[in-house]
Amino acid sequence: MSTAMQQSDVSRYARCVEVSKRVRWEIDRDVFRGRELDFSKKFLPDGLSQIRELAFLSADERRLVSQIQGRTYANMFGLVERFITVKMLELSQDHGLGDQAALEALVRFTDEELKHQELFRRLEAMTAAGMPPGYTFAPEPNDVARAVLASSTWAVLGLTCHIELFTLAHYIQAIERDADLSELWKEVFVYHWVEESQHAILDELEWRRADAQLTTQQRDAAVTDLIELVRAVDAILQVQAAADAEYFIAVCGRDLSRSQEVSVRALFLQAYRWQYIGSAATGERFLEILGDLVDAGQAARIQAALQPILTSPVAR
Repeated sequence: MSTAMQQSDVSRYARCVEVSKRVRWEIDRDVFRGRELDFSKKFLPDGLSQIRELAFLSADERRLVSQIQGRTYANMFGLVERFITVKMLELSQDHGLGDQAALEALVRFTDEELKHQELFRRLEAMTAAGMPPGYTFAPEPNDVARAVLASSTWAVLGLTCHIELFTLAHYIQAIERDADLSELWKEVFVYHWVEESQHAILDELEWRRADAQLTTQQRDAAVTDLIELVRAVDAILQVQAAADAEYFIAVCGRDLSRSQEVSVRALFLQAYRWQYIGSAATGERFLEILGDLVDAGQAARIQAALQPILTSPVAR
């Protein structure tokens, strides 16, 4: 790594520390402030829930879909932040006797991710109190974390960078623009976005740092790991989409036709695949970073793995 690049990275770590100090928020003081969720409004915006695909649903039913998907959306963040926290804590040790700004940046990152996990646990409790019983969140965070962390650091950081980037994109492109969301649910993701904006920078810095230490053969193996992680995420999404679709069908308040039930199941899976895989994997910034790290053959392997995941239309 060139001296100029090293100096630039030091500056970026230091900048993340400065911003982290400036935007720091607390769950009760700044986010919840004694408020409750408004169940007369949507949680997840239409641009993410893709609910417009199902014209046969009533306005109330569409709102329920948004609330189910929004509940899972928050739980998914609590899930992924479990393994992200552990990985960043591990990586911070690399900087322990080196750049102290980088060390502080990653320690702050870890602290903020722990706070986010608590935020989403509490949001789940609020959501459960206002929705019919029967919802289940299928994946177990510790089991998922162990499986993910068994992969190469390069692959884990690639997945983490992907997650942070879709977090930012979802807020800017959909959540911020929708005036019909529950105010508290929306503000949870305002505050989440504020800190995740710095995390995305740190993810990229650490991913590039890990990449610089690999041989060509090691990088090729790491690409395989990343592909397997994406497939594992898709397996989780298939299970959760099926569970959420069945929950909706059970609590929506009327009997759907068989074809309508098929469409509901397909909608949940398509929406989840877009939310958690496609929206970042096809995003300009992720592709730009990935393009700096992999060769044409490796990029083609990744795209070939993504294609069947991202080409599943909703049955109508």
